[in-house]
Amino acid sequence: MKAWQIHELGDPWDKLSLDEVPSPEPRPGQVRVAVEGSDLNFADILQCQGTYQVKLDPPFTPGMNTAGTIVAVGDGATVGGKTLEVGQRVTGSTAAGFGGYAEEAIIEAANCAVIPDGVDSVTAVSMHVTYGTTWFALHQRGNLQPGETVLVLAAAGGVGSSAVQMAKAHGCWVIAAAGGAEKKAVCTELGADVAIDYTNEDLYERVMAETDGRGVDVIYDPVGSDYFDVARRLVAWEGRLLVVGFAAGRIPQAPMNHLLVKNYSLVGVHMGGYRVADPAPFQQCYDDVYQLLLDGKIEPLISQHIGLDGLKGGLKDLADRKTTGRVVFDPRT
Repeated sequence: MKAWQIHELGDPWDKLSLDEVPSPEPRPGQVRVAVEGSDLNFADILQCQGTYQVKLDPPFTPGMNTAGTIVAVGDGATVGGKTLEVGQRVTGSTAAGFGGYAEEAIIEAANCAVIPDGVDSVTAVSMHVTYGTTWFALHQRGNLQPGETVLVLAAAGGVGSSAVQMAKAHGCWVIAAAGGAEKKAVCTELGADVAIDYTNEDLYERVMAETDGRGVDVIYDPVGSDYFDVARRLVAWEGRLLVVGFAAGRIPQAPMNHLLVKNYSLVGVHMGGYRVADPAPFQQCYDDVYQLLLDGKIEPLISQHIGLDGLKGGLKDLADRKTTGRVVFDPRT
């Protein structure tokens, strides 16, 4: 089979090579799939560079998430108490070193979800992490209620775009903030009630004006850094600031007296941690997400579909923040 591999750590657009390699054999608790879609993630870039928290020794195939049809099943490969079978379509996180940027990949059975009929594999993988993260953020951790106000940062990105759609589907009033006029327009298309270009507008002043000085009930922050410093000042009384990630780099700090005076909550969101601490919510998560999709209430934003030859360019665009929504790799094209 063909697989993109890293033989030397570094920028993947420079170091990846397309190789002919043997099909990997699933170990106990794993399945091998014929890849039908893999989403591109910043974490994959970091792993190729050797700076991700989970480090791999070359050679390896990156691609932390994938979707496809099962072609081989290891012993004890079950999810939700059910044994996985050849011919089923699944999506989930890959086994280290046997990632989704290939014609075949290995998926950890315990970390996957069976794709329902009516949902194609490209759509499923584009939603798996982003909409899963947002479900855990808004519902498991954020206790979002219909009618609340929500501010989404980096709203034209992968997780941000999912947050706009899922908050709207829950009956909330949504302010979407993103960088640049093009991304602001994307936020409007996603259904945001208000879109803000925070590279050309004062985020604090605009949000306060839109909320008559009250602020917002819930803030969805996958950015961190200076935007967090602004966002915490925008949380309304008894609001929640959801800490989803630190895409801007700097991990911010919050003065505790500010939380006390405004009586709001800082809420950490670590979806992956539930795999170890409490995997039970995952079934409800994906049941809800797929039902919203099948009901037409959400639709993942996929800005690029790329084939075998387009992977390097897609990763470079992602690193340069030239993308919106998700970029999905499909080796069949």
